[in-house]
Amino acid sequence: MEPQTPRPSLNALRAFEATARLRSMSSAADELSVTHGAVSRHIRSLEDMLGVVLLQRGPHSTDPTPDGVRLADDLSKAFSLIQASLEQFKAGPLTLSCSASIMMYWLLPRIATFKERWPDVKLQFDMNYDQVDFVRDKIGVAIRNSAIEPPKEVELRELMVEQVGPVCSPGYMMSRQLRGVHDLPNAHLMVSKTRVGAWSDWMAAYGYSGEPLTAHDSFEHFYLLIQAAVCGLGVAVVPRMLVLGDLQSGKLVAPLGFVPGPRRTVLWIAPHLRNRQDLRALTAWLEEELITTESSVSPSVRGPKAQ
Repeated sequence: MEPQTPRPSLNALRAFEATARLRSMSSAADELSVTHGAVSRHIRSLEDMLGVVLLQRGPHSTDPTPDGVRLADDLSKAFSLIQASLEQFKAGPLTLSCSASIMMYWLLPRIATFKERWPDVKLQFDMNYDQVDFVRDKIGVAIRNSAIEPPKEVELRELMVEQVGPVCSPGYMMSRQLRGVHDLPNAHLMVSKTRVGAWSDWMAAYGYSGEPLTAHDSFEHFYLLIQAAVCGLGVAVVPRMLVLGDLQSGKLVAPLGFVPGPRRTVLWIAPHLRNRQDLRALTAWLEEELITTESSVSPSVRGPKAQ
């Protein structure tokens, strides 16, 4: 009977993966709720068993060697797969990820209808508009735009084309006498730092051929940009779904209407949770609401068509 090949302990593998990912034994120890010394001993025993150096230990950082990078990548995938397999059996809260602007201007005004229809679903939120790790961050579904690269394993559902257009306060429109597209070069143009090319995108979508438009001010997020427009600070190009309420209340006007932009609103769905009933209910509701957002816009909010 041949002797069995020694196998590393799961604790040693976890200690190394966390250290390689966080580039710090101390941070790995905090994440795993063990001591720095325990992490160091686990990794040293793993290196001794494998006969390779896995980490380059420096005074301020701990970086994996090429062998360490390969092992850490494989371990991360393996631990994610284990976690994903377990998550589908848990009945914990369902997490929806979206940007703070979508949360403030689109989701919160509508979420009560979901809660009325599905009162037993425990829903929590993750404020993010970029990449997420569905397993690590425990995300069930994410609202994104198609310009953001989705994770490889995600189930993707494309919904509506994003409608974009310039908006401003009624007072600003009157004071600057914004009667048509030719008046825009004389306006104070604003943009969000999360979409610095918004005016270029709009010019291409609208078919604008006048004097090039360049933003004079930028704001960290769309919700700050929209508030600046409401306060009469200038003209902002925004997705229509974020300003429906302000357009309907009269806080904002869209003097040139809205046109289909280069992006689509999409849903990213966690594949390991797609069989959960609460996730299916939330996904179906989001699809219904997002599509209804576009189809039910009143003529006064749609604005004139581009010429």
